[in-house]
Amino acid sequence: MIMIGLVLVFFISGCAMHTGYGKIRPQPWHGERVTIQELQKNWEDYTIHYAGLSLGTVAGIMFDPNNDNRTLTGEKWIKVEDQETLAELIGWMKAYVEYNPQVWRILGPDNEFYGYLYYPGYGNTAVDHAVVKVVDGTTMYMYDLESPIYRTRGANLIRLHP
Repeated sequence: MIMIGLVLVFFISGCAMHTGYGKIRPQPWHGERVTIQELQKNWEDYTIHYAGLSLGTVAGIMFDPNNDNRTLTGEKWIKVEDQETLAELIGWMKAYVEYNPQVWRILGPDNEFYGYLYYPGYGNTAVDHAVVKVVDGTTMYMYDLESPIYRTRGANLIRLHP
């Protein structure tokens, strides 16, 4: 009985620890879906950051809605200040045709909406490469992302241009 009790305590505490993380989820198939074109058109409604060493090596673009009381943050994310820079970032992301960039929803542990992530899918899913953690009741921290141009397939680097 003691062993079963200990296993249950560890299991329950382990589940409780996982609530400290958010989720990256695809948009619903039915109902309201946001496209990257809509996000680009309404860019002033968001605080926008990108991950990557430069515009040409963008790994992901994070859209944090301005009209809510929630915040998305990250240490290495670079703030996008103008629509031209955003357009260039989106253009580079679309060049990752092998990875099919798409708009993902960023959710808190209780499925509360925090924003969007324009991010390429690797294989069947993107959630295994994007990690978002709770900072406090209104802030989520997005860890840095790796650009697709640095991912390897076998011994060859992925090339955007032949």
